[in-house]
Amino acid sequence: MTVFLSTLGQMAQLALFICIGFVLVRAKILPASGAGLLSRMENWIFVPALILGTFMKNFTPARLSTAWQYLLCGTAVTLFGLVAALLLAPCCTKDAYIRKLYTYGLTFSNFGFMGNAVVLALFPDLFADYLIFVIPLWILIYGWAVPVLLIPQGSGEKTLRARLKPFVNPMFIAMLAGMILGLTGLPIPAFFSSACDALGACMSPVAMLLTGMTVAATDLRAVFRNKSIYAVTGLRLLLLPLVAILLLMLLPLPEGIAICVVCSLAMPLGLNTVVVPGAYGLDTSVAAGMALISHLFSVGTIPLIFTLFSQLV
Repeated sequence: MTVFLSTLGQMAQLALFICIGFVLVRAKILPASGAGLLSRMENWIFVPALILGTFMKNFTPARLSTAWQYLLCGTAVTLFGLVAALLLAPCCTKDAYIRKLYTYGLTFSNFGFMGNAVVLALFPDLFADYLIFVIPLWILIYGWAVPVLLIPQGSGEKTLRARLKPFVNPMFIAMLAGMILGLTGLPIPAFFSSACDALGACMSPVAMLLTGMTVAATDLRAVFRNKSIYAVTGLRLLLLPLVAILLLMLLPLPEGIAICVVCSLAMPLGLNTVVVPGAYGLDTSVAAGMALISHLFSVGTIPLIFTLFSQLV
C-alpha cells in the first residue's frame, strides 16, 4: 500500500501539471500555438541539460561494467514491444492510417517525457541507467517508426543520410558530451553543473504542461466515444506491463534493470503521433485522443503496476 500511495502521489502531481496546461489553453490564457514553443524549449534546453548533467556526474568507468546489460535488456524490450504492436494493432482498427498510429503507440510508450519524469520522481538514482536502457527505443524510433509509420510515404528523402540526420539532435549530442565528461573526469565548473541542474529540473513540469496544452485542442466528445482508443490504452497501460512483470518473475534480472523494463512499458501513449503527422497536415484527432485518454488513465494504472511489481518481482 505504501508503494501505491507514494506512486499515486507523484502521478497526481504530474497530472496536476497536465490539467494546468489544459486549462491554460482551453481558457485562452495561452494560445494553442504556445505548445510549439514549449516543445522546442523542452527539446533544445531542458531535456539536453538534464541528460548532460546526469551523464557527466554518473557515467563513470565503473558504470560501464553494467551499461551493456541495460543496452541488451533495452533491446529485448524494444523487440518485445514491436512484435506485440504488429500483432495487436490490426485487431483494434481496419483503417490503415490509424493502424500505423496504434502500431507506434503500442511499440513506444511515452518513455521519454513521462518516463523521465516518473523515474526522476520515484527512482532518481536509476536515471542515468534508464537513459542508457532506452537508447535502443530511440534508435528504432528514428530509424524506422517515424519515417515509416508517422511520415506520409513519399515525403522527404529516403537516403541513408536522411535516416541518420534525426540522430544529430540536442539530446543525443548532450548524451555523448556527458559520457565524455563523465568518463574522462574532466573538472566541471560549479556554475555550469548548477546551471544544468536548474534547467534539468524544469523538464518534468514543462513536459506535463506541454502534454496538457497538446490535448486541449482535441474534440473531447469524439475522443471519449472512440472505443478503439480505450482498447489501445488498455493494451498499452495494462497488458504489456503485466506480461513484462510475469516474465520478470521468471528471469533473474537485477532490480535496476527490472525497474527500467516496467518504467519503459507502463507509461501512457506518446506525443509523437500528434506532433509528427501534424507537421505534414495529417489528421491528428485520434492521436490526440490516444494521448489524452492514456494519460488520464495512467494516473491510476502506473501506481497499480508498480505496486504489483514491488510485490511479485
